[in-house]
Amino acid sequence: MAAAPLVLGLETSCDETSAAVLRGERELLGHVILSQDVHKLYGGVVPELASRAHLRVVDDVVDGALREAGVELRDLDVFGVTAGPGLIGALLVGVTWAKAAAYATGRPLVTVHHMEAHLFAANLELPAAEPPFVALLVSGGHTLLLWVPAWGRYELLGETRDDAAGEAFDKVAKILGLGYPGGPVIERTAREGDARAHTLPRPMLAAAQRPGEDDYYDFSFSGLKTAVLNRVRELEAGGRLTDETANLAASFQAAVIDTLVAKTLRAVQATRCRRVLLGGGVAANRALRDGLAAALGNGGELFFPTARMATDNGAMVARAALFHYQQGEIAGLDATARADLAFPGLER
Repeated sequence: MAAAPLVLGLETSCDETSAAVLRGERELLGHVILSQDVHKLYGGVVPELASRAHLRVVDDVVDGALREAGVELRDLDVFGVTAGPGLIGALLVGVTWAKAAAYATGRPLVTVHHMEAHLFAANLELPAAEPPFVALLVSGGHTLLLWVPAWGRYELLGETRDDAAGEAFDKVAKILGLGYPGGPVIERTAREGDARAHTLPRPMLAAAQRPGEDDYYDFSFSGLKTAVLNRVRELEAGGRLTDETANLAASFQAAVIDTLVAKTLRAVQATRCRRVLLGGGVAANRALRDGLAAALGNGGELFFPTARMATDNGAMVARAALFHYQQGEIAGLDATARADLAFPGLER
């Protein structure tokens, strides 16, 4: 029996430089994730700084993953790399590195879609996290609701029309003066607040909506962000913002979660599949996980990655690359990155 392929996964789509060595579907031999702290100074990711940081550390990050795995570059069977979507300069660092390594070693190159990789993250740790399932992918740049009958076959049910859920967390955290990244700090602050203290809209969510309507599954968080901003101005004018920050954070988080859960349940009812997979950076939010689990109730199954696997990481890229490699999908050395890379296998 042939040995399982040894795959290197490389992730540089935003502000994490990560590399992983994966044998087969779940034997993670080495994994390094290096986050860029410099962006905290600016309250968001600065693309040029992100690209330069990837350039400085990519060799060391890959070397660290190889050392942890106890292998050398020539031992690898496949090179997998995120080719999009993301920040184009950051993506090009990873794609160029992987192309050079594939050429130097004579090994195949597999390019990976960043959000598809998030679909595979939970599967690295949970063998049962296999299709069919409804998938809710929530990150800083994307909010997608998918029906996944099989790996490689994806039906887009809904997506954000403006701000992604993670982006809304970042922007509201900045409005509240809580810092960056917004997801973890909003969640921590919300624990001290009352989610019923402020009435905020549940965007694009109405009881009168019916299947087939454009907004039935879609998301929109820009208006919610504006509602928070208006409330902050009112509180500032009355000198009450400091006392109400935790309550406002809790109310905002509840509005986002209620919307995400309600839309996901619509997909569950339509597909008659009570198996839900949660992925992306916002999957680390415990309140979101608890809300989905409660909504699914007995007989439902919820799969989500650990916090380390929920963030952008090389392990999920390696797992996605392995799937495409096994399908015979090999990239040429003319492969490049695309900030708007289309989701593979996606049906609308």
